[in-house]
Amino acid sequence: MHGGFLQMLKKRKELIPLIGFVGCAALGAAAASIYFLLTKPDVILNKTRNPEPWETLDPSTPQKLITINQQWKPVEELELVKKLTK
Repeated sequence: MHGGFLQMLKKRKELIPLIGFVGCAALGAAAASIYFLLTKPDVILNKTRNPEPWETLDPSTPQKLITINQQWKPVEELELVKKLTK
């Protein structure tokens, strides 16, 4: 299998940059997926252990990749409802 692939690349050298770019894109997508999976608290793998993970998030810390001038203020009515439902 590898010999056939390498022979094809020797015949068609114009495919080498295309394969390189597609390989870099796939590697970048895999790296971003692993990064978000391991570092972001709102990504869920096991929902049985924590059925409502959005309740444990700190709203004062930004969850986006880039946050510009975001200010968070708690909504009093919502906080009251949360206290009453728990």
